[in-house]
Amino acid sequence: MAQQANPLEISPSHHHLITDYLTAMKAEKQIANNTIAAYQSDLEQFVAAIEARQQSIITVSLAMVRASMVDWADQLSAASLSRRISAIKGFMAFLVAEKKRKDNPFQLINRPKQAASLPKSLSEDELMMLIYTAEKDGSSHGLMMLAIIEILYATGCRVSELCQLEVSPFRHRRKTLIITGKGKKERMVALTEAALQAATAWIEQRDQVPANITLPWLFPSGRQDKPISRQKIYTLLHDLAIKAGIDPNKISPHVLRHSFATHMLNRGADLRSLQILLGHSDISTTEIYTKTRDDRLMGLVKDTHPLADES
Repeated sequence: MAQQANPLEISPSHHHLITDYLTAMKAEKQIANNTIAAYQSDLEQFVAAIEARQQSIITVSLAMVRASMVDWADQLSAASLSRRISAIKGFMAFLVAEKKRKDNPFQLINRPKQAASLPKSLSEDELMMLIYTAEKDGSSHGLMMLAIIEILYATGCRVSELCQLEVSPFRHRRKTLIITGKGKKERMVALTEAALQAATAWIEQRDQVPANITLPWLFPSGRQDKPISRQKIYTLLHDLAIKAGIDPNKISPHVLRHSFATHMLNRGADLRSLQILLGHSDISTTEIYTKTRDDRLMGLVKDTHPLADES
């Protein structure tokens, strides 16, 4: 992993240890770049606090750790604190394995319990309004936006997965895609006819730019070496929401993923199938969608339970 800037001015020896750990973690666990960056920030903040007390990460005690925890509790959300503890616990375990430390004081620290946040999704009417707004645009921009929305909504893929989609399967109008998700795990998703048609129309427009023809990505960025970025898609969706008369704060690529899952569940999809389509490693992650529709669960019992109609 390339050496990065050291904005907190932590000591070179500590910075080197952090870099070694993150390099090892990325190689062994296939951690996403965004997670690596978040862990690096957490570790640098921790080390900076330790150094401010004239301590070393090699000798820092449990008492010093607890003192830092008190400070963080006032500064960080439960989610951010949980991530920071996870990052440091792993870092300490790495130092023990590398014989830099004799113990891991974070073994005795538990992550705070977090209230499960319910996923936010658009209504089906709002989704249709987004699609209609992109359709009536008719420009190159509109064709690209229509393809983006249709694919996100048809597959429930993550925005990072969308960015890496290659054009070849769409040229051949394949009705299923192999998507590489977190941890480089592959899964198969199906495309709707609407998504295939939108992709075909976009590709015809895309190929009007000669430089795009040899590029592998369905959505090039305009730079020869990179596909479209997650940030760009977020901005494009934000702008489209405004045109569609929808609160732009309600829209993001992940909201479209949540909308896919919620609408599928509402229309009768089973949790196990939805887990596979979303690429969740644990079905408990998928089960959170059931909490958004208590009325659906009651209706499911009423419609299917053999004793539901008995008085």
